[in-house]
Amino acid sequence: MASERSTITQEHRDAVVARPTSTASVPGGSRPFASFIICTRNRVQALAACIRSIETACLAHAAVASELVIVDNGSTDGTPDELVRIAAASPVAMTLVAEPRPGLAAARNAGMERARGRILVFVDDDCEVHRRYLGDLARHYADGERRIIRGGRVELGDPSDLPFTIKRSAVSARLTRDVHPGGFVLGCNMTMHRDVAALVGPFDERFGAGAPLQSAEDTDYLVRAFQLAIPVEYVPDMTVYHHHGRKAREAIEKLHRNYSLGNGALCLKHLFKAPWLLKHFCWTFRSACGQALGGERFDPELQLSHWPIVSMNLLGAARFARLAVTGPAPRSGLRQIDRTAAKVR
Repeated sequence: MASERSTITQEHRDAVVARPTSTASVPGGSRPFASFIICTRNRVQALAACIRSIETACLAHAAVASELVIVDNGSTDGTPDELVRIAAASPVAMTLVAEPRPGLAAARNAGMERARGRILVFVDDDCEVHRRYLGDLARHYADGERRIIRGGRVELGDPSDLPFTIKRSAVSARLTRDVHPGGFVLGCNMTMHRDVAALVGPFDERFGAGAPLQSAEDTDYLVRAFQLAIPVEYVPDMTVYHHHGRKAREAIEKLHRNYSLGNGALCLKHLFKAPWLLKHFCWTFRSACGQALGGERFDPELQLSHWPIVSMNLLGAARFARLAVTGPAPRSGLRQIDRTAAKVR
């Protein structure tokens, strides 16, 4: 047993595939329906709960073949060893990927490249999926519409956490130019057909947690899909529970600023191909001026102001301009995703 564990741990530097069971095995080498892609860094306890919730959802819908792809983005808290233990005992096929390049976008790209499923499901490591998640997912994709990005409801996992980074709307909706894409579909609960991923390409690794622009890798992806006439849809089921752990307003304020930094960079990146993003910046500036005259704040419940959005948008645009001149060019393709997307509906 010790020698087997040693072998698995060494293989983790590239990938480890857990033994498949009847729930997730793929007869004849065909693709599983869904690949849950979880990117993690130093959240070993939350990650274990996330994996358990996905295993429960997979067992509850055993007819829907699924797999887990877990990307360790340089953890130092014992995550690699814990993942080997979990994978060896999991009832669901599991692939472990080590991605040393820092940043959530780099980790997401590594996960997409190793995923085999027809539907790619991005879930954050501090989230838990609802037991009915796979049933909802299969129902939404049952009509054969493949050319779409779809996200579901995000609830608080802990009611004592502040109500931020959630989406509770009970109404289905599709993204339009009149709605800012930030938060329309949250990256912690985002799905797409693998052909859509082949069309849109990799996540921009300048964006996202752990990267220079700190956030908005998911929003950038939505904007790029929208430019390709790929619908972006929110649905009020496909529920995940977000255990973000932020109970102090200062932590929310910091995250609010990080989101605004990334969104400012997006505005400059897509200035010519998606100039409607600039309209949203102008609306925010107008709201900030109104707030100075006694108008409503951006989020009255959390007392979040419009002004940090304006200042961080400008800083994000400046930082993107510097990266565009001095930084490496963004990746242009995914190594493992099939390049057959031109045929999708």
